[in-house]
Amino acid sequence: MVVIRLSRGGSKGRPFFNIVVADKRVRRDGRFIERLGFYNPNAKEGEEGLRIAQDRLTYWQGVGAQASPTVERLVKQSAAKAA
Repeated sequence: MVVIRLSRGGSKGRPFFNIVVADKRVRRDGRFIERLGFYNPNAKEGEEGLRIAQDRLTYWQGVGAQASPTVERLVKQSAAKAA
């Protein structure tokens, strides 16, 4: 099964997450199929904290990829910001 989830990066105490499409059996920060965007929870004022390629997200969901609950929340947050 293919899932859309967060992959952690950054240093200790300064998290940075990539939004990736990966096989469910692969470890969290391991191999992935495609990077769809990023989420920076510590973004300062004026910095971009969230970016998602909506066209690629729609494609992957159309072919059966399941998004994690956190990614679903971030997608809704991104849509609310764009509107």
